[in-house]
Amino acid sequence: MDVQDIKNRFGIIGNSPLLNRAIDIARQVAPTDISVLITGESGSGKEVFSHIIHQLSARKHGAFIAVNCGAIPEGTIDSELFGHEKGSFTGAHEARKGYFEVVDGGTIFLDEVAELPLGTQARLLRVLETGEYIRVGSSKVQKTNVRVVAATNKDVFDAVREGKFREDLYYRLNTVPLKTPALRERKDDIHLLFRKFIADFTDKYRSPSVQLDAEAQHLLINYSWPGNVRQLKNIAEQIAVLEKNRNLNAQSMMNYIPNEVGHALPMRLDHGKKDDFSERDILYKVLFDMKKDMSELKKLVIDIIQNGDHAVAYAENKHVINQLYRDIELPQTVKDPHTLTIHQPVKEFETMEPIEEEEESLSLPEKESYLIKKALQKYKGKRKLAAEELGISERTLYRKIKDLGMN
Repeated sequence: MDVQDIKNRFGIIGNSPLLNRAIDIARQVAPTDISVLITGESGSGKEVFSHIIHQLSARKHGAFIAVNCGAIPEGTIDSELFGHEKGSFTGAHEARKGYFEVVDGGTIFLDEVAELPLGTQARLLRVLETGEYIRVGSSKVQKTNVRVVAATNKDVFDAVREGKFREDLYYRLNTVPLKTPALRERKDDIHLLFRKFIADFTDKYRSPSVQLDAEAQHLLINYSWPGNVRQLKNIAEQIAVLEKNRNLNAQSMMNYIPNEVGHALPMRLDHGKKDDFSERDILYKVLFDMKKDMSELKKLVIDIIQNGDHAVAYAENKHVINQLYRDIELPQTVKDPHTLTIHQPVKEFETMEPIEEEEESLSLPEKESYLIKKALQKYKGKRKLAAEELGISERTLYRKIKDLGMN
């Protein structure tokens, strides 16, 4: 069976080289019992490839089960996968077979495998290496002959480096890597898929057919589609049901495609690793806060000079001056306006000799320490609220307090 035959059999639409390559890998690996790790963004069709691998294998007459590892609570995942004995935990009123026992001789698809707890990962590794497992609450070793196809939309290698995924399991699962391309990497396929979905939904809901003009097609093809094929299908269904104008232009399409304004700006790709960039975040925050404080101070000093009545101005703005004094070092003449000796109009004030400013320290640890102290003062020592204000995790805040030697 060639790639086109597989597309016809499984209803796959598109001619992208990346898509064809992924199908070809699935076709070649299917007759073997090698474990496969399918990676790709959410909605890109990873489960379809698990069905291709199963149906083209010698296990096609055996059972196939798809398990969403991220949807099963951590406390019950071992029982779901490997079974349990009666009385092994509260609520275990009778013995139960797990998926690895039920699917013996078939294929199990572990979706979102990166969500598995570390203990379950160790059990899974044993199944992959020896075909053995033990039910929860039992000491009897049982055998199973199951092929494992796993999938994830996360970077598993990053999870390995962070200690959230076992390295040995990663290499055992990743014997043959298979990546499903994102929809934005298959631009030539987007309009084909949209036409197929629209035809299906207009037939299902008995509504008139939908046509797109050139501008609407351009908008459709150049949208980033973060939800991939699943998102495109949902939008096609919305149009088939809701749209009164069956000849859509770009303006009509924009009612269904989310606005991407602002999302095209340069962004750092931290993949959830907030701690790696927290120093830069803190520095930016320090600089912005200092700029705001200095602007308020300049405005206040000019107001005091122009009004002439320093005592009144001080009384009216005492809380602002005190706050600024706590935040930044001010000259003595500003700390106490009663000692000001400026009696000249603003015109002469502008001709005064410039005050020589000290060069500001640019030490990153000092800036971090300054901002952390400020946040803790603001929230009266409540570290959780201070961490939220700083835009970092509470764990990161604890670490920085320790690293900076702060009490």
